[in-house]
This record gives sequence, C-alpha cells and structure tokens, in this order.
Amino acid sequence: MGESKPEMKGTKPTTNQSSVKEILIIMVMHICKKSIFFDTNLKVALYLGSLFLISLIADFFAIPKGYLARSDNLLNQYFVKFAWGWNLLLLVPYTMLTSFVYCCGDKEKIVKQHAIRIIIATLFWWIWTTSFDLIESTFGRCSMKGELYNAKRKCLKDGYYWNGLDISGHCFILVYGSLVLIEETRSIINWDSIKDSIRLEDHQRITKSNAENTNILKNLSPQQFQILKFSYEKFTPYIRGIFIGITLLQILWDVMLVGTMVYHHIMIEKFLGGSVAILTWFFTYRFWYTSPKFLPRLPAEGIFRYNKPKSPPLVTRKRTGSIINGQPTFMGRPLRTETATSDNKEEIAR
Repeated sequence: MGESKPEMKGTKPTTNQSSVKEILIIMVMHICKKSIFFDTNLKVALYLGSLFLISLIADFFAIPKGYLARSDNLLNQYFVKFAWGWNLLLLVPYTMLTSFVYCCGDKEKIVKQHAIRIIIATLFWWIWTTSFDLIESTFGRCSMKGELYNAKRKCLKDGYYWNGLDISGHCFILVYGSLVLIEETRSIINWDSIKDSIRLEDHQRITKSNAENTNILKNLSPQQFQILKFSYEKFTPYIRGIFIGITLLQILWDVMLVGTMVYHHIMIEKFLGGSVAILTWFFTYRFWYTSPKFLPRLPAEGIFRYNKPKSPPLVTRKRTGSIINGQPTFMGRPLRTETATSDNKEEIAR
C-alpha cells in the first residue's frame, strides 16, 4: 500500500498567480483611480477658486481664441450639449452592476438604496437647468424696447439681444456631473478585496472549519453567497471597462469646464452655476445619503461592507517602496493575502 497523503484541511487557499493581462488591467485601473479619486474637497476648492479667478481674468483681458472658443466645436456639439445623457449612459449600468454584486441580487435594495440616487441626481439636473432658463427669461429685457419683445424667444428670433442673468448651465452640468461621477464610482475602491473574501469564505464553508471566522461574507446565506460568487466573476470585467470610460469622461468634463471659464459667459454667471452644483452635491452626498434615517444609501453600502475606511496603523511604517509592513505590494495591492502569509509562517514554524 502507498503512503497516505497528509490531510490539507487546515490549509487555506492562496491567490492564483497574476497573468500579464491582469497586471496590465491593474495598472490601468490604478491610474484611473489616482485620477478620479483626487482629493474631492481640494477639487471642490479648485472648482470654486478657478470659476472665480480664471473667469474674472477672462472678463478683463483679451484671451486668444482657440478651438474651444467656438460654440460649434465637436466636443461642445456632441458631448457638452448632451452631458447628462453621457453621464447616464455610463452611470446607470455601472450602478446597477456594482449594486447587484454587493447587494447579492436583492432587487429591492438595489432600487431603493442605490438606483434611486441616479433618479435624484437627474431630477436635480432638470430642476436647476430649468430654473436657470426661467430666471433669465423672467428678469431679462430685450435690447429692442416694446411689448412685442417682452418674450425672450421673440427677441432672439428677430435678431435682437436678450439682456438677462444667464446662469451658466454648462458650468453647472460639468461640475455637478463630475462630482456625481466621482461619488458613484467610489464603490470600485477595494473591489478586488471581494475576490479574496469569496475565496476564503468558500474554503471556510467547504471545510466547515471551527476556527473563528472574521470574513465579511460570513453572515451571507448560501443563496446570497452563490449569487455573489457568480455575479462578481461575471460582472467585474464590465464594471472595470465602464469605470475606465467614466474616468475618461470626467477628465473631458474638466477640460471643457476650463474652456467655458475662459471663453463663455461672465464671471458671476459661471460662479453661480458652479456654486449651485457644489451645494447640490454637498446636500446629497455629504448630508442626505450619509444619514441612516433616510434612503438612499451611499455607494457600496450593501448586504456586506468591503470598503470601510481603515484606521491608521498603530506602528508607523519605517520604509516606503514595494515592501510595506513586511509584505510585498504592487501599486498599493498586496501580492499575497495576509491569511496566506500567516499560513506560510505556520508551515515554517512546523
């Protein structure tokens, strides 16, 4: 009889070796995250400061006309004029796919706690852009006097100029759209950690280990866990692709915002449009959605939590580079899981 093989029941599975394709994807995702998750508070301050200063400079100094100065440029005609439509084209599938994963397919939670945020954002977009047009039409005056030209449409149709407070809808859409894109994509933070949690929880359930289970997925029912396993593997490639598209779109909005600051509207109109966008963002994502008493919830708040902010370590890091706290990393991601490392140490000790 041959020798019996040692029982591997207590050995936890380690991560599979990354392929070249996966490493390239990690690099692209890392760059996108660095771009879109630039300090939001600082970004808001930069928006306000530049809307005031750059716009003020543009009001008093003649700036050479460039391609973005033309109202018929391709970026303005096909992107900015349909800015909210482009946002929805990417945000709707992204939000639905990510929320399906971290809500484990619970349709009621997906709709009430997450999809409704996109509806609310669209409602605010419509209310404010309509209000801006109403303010200009109501309180403006035509350059040609007479009761016949009290209406903005008639005034412009006959070739005259309408004098009114034209609050910049472009600045509002570009600033508000960018901030909504940033907030909604925060669910991608620590997304890859779900894969490790699934692998370890799957092992825990198969082996029925008596060891203490601290996995974030430990409270999922068998059905929820199976839905999570299937949806995470199936949807993650699409989620990554959409996230890259959202990052490119957000960069485009910032470029077009600079063009608007330099070439279009006067300072007060641009500053008011941007300020309304920032106040709306702050009210929803910093006040309304953070309250546990009201729906909807913030992105990534589902049946389990995978991207909680980590508390700072008690021991300060002695060195920087590719090794952090004794573990090798690549672009901020550990090459080996903490559990796998501890198992290796146990094997060496034996």
